[in-house]
Amino acid sequence: MFGLGMPELLVVLVIVVIIFGASRLPQLGEGLGKAIKGFKKGISESNEANKDSSKPENKS
Repeated sequence: MFGLGMPELLVVLVIVVIIFGASRLPQLGEGLGKAIKGFKKGISESNEANKDSSKPENKS
């Protein structure tokens, strides 16, 4: 994952805890989860719209 090993990830986690504090970590995680969910929803809606617009219309 981006060339990061376990020691690097632990250092990043410690820095995040120091900066934001342990009490804010659940809020940060929730916000990040909502952002990822919204991003995935937008991507899937965009893909569906592209599929619908690429279908040829039957003009009889």
